[in-house]
Amino acid sequence: MKDINAKTPMDKLTEGGTIYTAGNAREFKTGDWRSTKPIYLKDKCKQCGLCFPVCPDNAIPVNKEQKREDFDYDYCKGCGVCAKVCPFNAITME
Repeated sequence: MKDINAKTPMDKLTEGGTIYTAGNAREFKTGDWRSTKPIYLKDKCKQCGLCFPVCPDNAIPVNKEQKREDFDYDYCKGCGVCAKVCPFNAITME
């Protein structure tokens, strides 16, 4: 319904909690949601590739040489999954 206001009857409202179309963090800059921030420690990174496939927001860019780069903080929500999977402690959460 296009014009929802305080007088709209309940049976004309969109049901809450229903996802009608697919979406992802690429459509929305979700970095402002972050309460903790991952820090990439390049000197400790062995380029094992374990971090970027687990990132739910695709916030770990990989370049043409298949090397990971620093975080894309516009999209990182700070969940810390990347830090948990890193066997070299190349990612810390602050």
